[in-house]
Amino acid sequence: MPISAPGQMVNHDLRKIRANPDYWYPAAWSDELKVGKTLAREFAGAPIVLYRGKSGKAFALEDRCAHRQVPLHIGIVVGDAIKCGYHGWTYDCAGLCVDVPYRGVDHLPDGVRSYPCREIDGLIFIFPGDPVLADQRAPDALGAAMIGSYKTRRLNREVSAHYTFMHENLMDMNHQFLHRRQMGSIKAHCLGHRSGEDWCEVDYTFSRPTGVGPLGEIAILGTFRPNGGGDHKDLMTIRTGYPYQNLKVWVGGGEPVLQVWLGYTPLGREQGASRVFGYLSVRRPGIPGLINAAWPIITWFTEKIFTEDKRIVELEQAAHDAQGADWNQEVFPAIRDLRVVLAKCGMVPVITSKVMAVVRSD
Repeated sequence: MPISAPGQMVNHDLRKIRANPDYWYPAAWSDELKVGKTLAREFAGAPIVLYRGKSGKAFALEDRCAHRQVPLHIGIVVGDAIKCGYHGWTYDCAGLCVDVPYRGVDHLPDGVRSYPCREIDGLIFIFPGDPVLADQRAPDALGAAMIGSYKTRRLNREVSAHYTFMHENLMDMNHQFLHRRQMGSIKAHCLGHRSGEDWCEVDYTFSRPTGVGPLGEIAILGTFRPNGGGDHKDLMTIRTGYPYQNLKVWVGGGEPVLQVWLGYTPLGREQGASRVFGYLSVRRPGIPGLINAAWPIITWFTEKIFTEDKRIVELEQAAHDAQGADWNQEVFPAIRDLRVVLAKCGMVPVITSKVMAVVRSD
């Protein structure tokens, strides 16, 4: 089924469009990678080894020794280089083979691929695409994670679903019915939506006519309005700025009371799974210690919500796999905008008689 929006048509199955590698993708938390240690990671089925050299800097290389193809992550870190654990072939941080112990440094074989790697706000990012584009596409600050006036928790899980399901799930607040046990009778009302070549966003307000909400909602939002609960309306803006997502909630103007940043790193060649990295940040209210007292409730509440979201998008993926195609009949204009952005920015698989490649969908 074509992916459509008013005035636009993209004739590709959205769930088969690959994440565009010409962007930065989170691969690990900075504190996961200790000096002199390695981590095995991947991007869309491509094995990648992260390691932190003696200098303290993180590096990323293809996780395959050029000799026998064994994973480099089982080797050892020497200075800012990595030595294969099988025969001791050594690669520098640019992926060049700089030593073969039983042959010396003359007539060295080819090395392995290196990936641009940098740390931003406590996350290690890799750039799987054309390194010429790396500098200009580095993400800015990741939400409010490093702002002292917010208390932040990490969001970290693997989800057996294509990354496009994740984008749709967050942007479509009409699915609050899914969270009825946690959210009660809260209702979302779309105020408007906007889109461009590589971004789209939607605004919502919320109402709960039946009174005070569940503990989690009170903990997050109730401390920012005088009486909590009751007949109230808040403003939420959700934005996909390819390939990331941001969510912000305002109560009565001023700084957002809640900010969420999310990045989705595709797993597997078919990209039917994703690793989600994110930050959820709640603004500290004026009463000292109140946010710390509420934090266990906030954690419990958000985990309940994320667990339900994870289950539902995995069911969507299972339905897609069983059908063999995207049969979605999308009617919500904001999600139709989103689907066009994801299709245009992503990479469409192209099957030829000999090889499969990916190309830009636009």
